[in-house]
Parts: sequence; structure tokens; C-alpha cells
Amino acid sequence: MAKLFFLLSGEHETLPVSELKAILEAEGYTYKVLEKLDQALRLETDSNCAEAAKHRAALTRLCGLELFTCKAETNEIVTALRSTNLNKALSESESFAVRVKRVKRHALELDEMTLERKLGEIILKKATKAKVNLKNPDKTFTGILTDEKFVFGVKLADILPKPFFERRPTKKPFFHPSAMQAKLARCMVNLAKPRVGDLVFDPFCGTGGMLIEAALIGCRVLGSDIKRRMAKGTFLNLAYFKIKPEGIVVADAQSLPITKVDCVVTDPPYGRSATTVKRTTKQIVEEVLTSVHQLLDKGQRICMAAPKTLNISRLGIALGYKHLESHFVYVHRSLTREIAVFEKV
Repeated sequence: MAKLFFLLSGEHETLPVSELKAILEAEGYTYKVLEKLDQALRLETDSNCAEAAKHRAALTRLCGLELFTCKAETNEIVTALRSTNLNKALSESESFAVRVKRVKRHALELDEMTLERKLGEIILKKATKAKVNLKNPDKTFTGILTDEKFVFGVKLADILPKPFFERRPTKKPFFHPSAMQAKLARCMVNLAKPRVGDLVFDPFCGTGGMLIEAALIGCRVLGSDIKRRMAKGTFLNLAYFKIKPEGIVVADAQSLPITKVDCVVTDPPYGRSATTVKRTTKQIVEEVLTSVHQLLDKGQRICMAAPKTLNISRLGIALGYKHLESHFVYVHRSLTREIAVFEKV
């Protein structure tokens, strides 16, 4: 077990932490939360989990091996680094760089570049044969200024948002205005905690966003939609990313020709651009929660989005599910999504 720190996305208040925890649990890593800071999480866990986070996470930006945490004051930081053993973090022959990241407007009295230079000088004195390489270092020491604290360590993994931007709905061959952004779709998949090889099912597959994100982390995928046009669109988008689904079915979500899946991740139709087939969103959600109940084993999960006004957490509980958590995502003035996670009991 090691002390790790994660720099989280500032795009949402609660989703990044929940997503990261779900990833670790899905991948079989035990962990202990040491401290939750603004856009940062300190954990005690296996350092190998950095690769799992890099492969799966949508709302985590960086993972590092923690060397120390102290007050965000220059003297405290300098003293802490001088007393830190760097033998395991940096060998004599390796090159390094120091990067300091500030969360929001924390510790404005400290200048990032000045602090980087000062810390670099201390590291050079401790590892006299090491060299500074700002462009392509063997090791990158990273510090995070947040909540009047400074978290410092060796970067284990960068998690870049660019791939999600490249998979935004308008970049796919088949587009529909109701499609969810790739980053949120991936986060919802992670909240359902599938493992590699698990069968992820979306009963309202639409343009295939959920299935694409699930397949890219190694899951098998299965989708259905009541509209043939949408099912064909999903198939087209999956093919664009060279994904072969277990099946894409034209079917009503209240009467599914499916017998067993490992988890359900879905965003049912609502709003003006979505097709609800003359049923209210409440009816659609109740019907799908009822129909997928028999497809899941005890302990398996559903992650579902719906308008906040619908209160899907209440609907799920009424239909016999255990409600694990909800997150609220503002979309525009007339829509805030509730992302709810349920477990079959």
C-alpha cells in the first residue's frame, strides 16, 4: 500500500470522487481515503491502480505517488522536501522536472514558477547526478496547491481530456441532439462498476455513446432502442470506433428480448428532441426499471440519468432497488440531470 494523490476535474462537485472510487472497486483495489481536498483526493492504496485510473477515468486529471503533504507556505514546503528521502523516487542518472498546479485561487501568495525553481534546486542538491529536463523528463515531480495545503510527489499517470473531446456527439457519423457528451457517458459507465469482459446493456442506446465508452474500457456491449433509425445509428457509430457489439436490438424497453446482463447504463428519452412514443418520462423510467430488474443478479448496478424534477431515486426505491447515490448535473436553464445509481437487492 502506498500514499497516492489524484488531481480531479473541476467540472463537477461530487462526480469525480465517486467515479474514482467506483473504478478502484471495480478493478479490485482496496483503498483508504486519507483526505478529500478541493479537486484533490489523497488515498492509501496499491500504486498499480494508477494505470486503471488512466485507462478508465473521465473526471480525473493526474495520479501521483505522494512524498509529503504540508501547509501551503514556502518555508514549510522547503523544510518538508529537504527532509524527504528521494532515493526511491529518483535515481542519480535520471532527469526530472518540477511542476506546480494551483486549484482555483488557492494559495495565491505563492508563485508557481518560483516554487518550481526552488524545489528543483533542492532536488538537484539531494541527487547531484540527476539532470533537469523540462521537455521530456524521466520523472516529473508534481505539487498541488489546494485548501491551504501543498501535496507533492512523483507523477504516475496523466489522464488527458482530449480523447473525450474527439468523441463528442457532433464528431460521430450519426448525430442526434439528445446525445450525451462522451465524458459524462464514461463517468456513468464507471459508476455502474463493470469489469473487463462484463456485458453492459443500454436499453435506450440512441447514438451509442454509453456503449462506445463501455467498450473502450474492455466491456462487451449490448443495446436496444424502440426506433429502428436510432438502432442503426448506434451500429454505425460503433463501427466507426471498430466496436463489435453483442447485439443491437430494435425493442421496447418495457418488453426486452434479453435474459441476462451484468449492469445497465442508460439515459432514457426526455425533452423536445427525444422520442418518448406518447409515454411520459416517468412511465418510461418505471417501465425500464421494472423490465431490467430480472436481467440483473443481486448486487449488480444500474446507472441512469433523468430530469431532476422526476426524482428517479424515489422511483427506484419504490420498485425495490437500493439507491446508492445521486449526482445533479446542470445542462441548461430548463434541465438539470439526476445521475442515479441503484443496486439490485
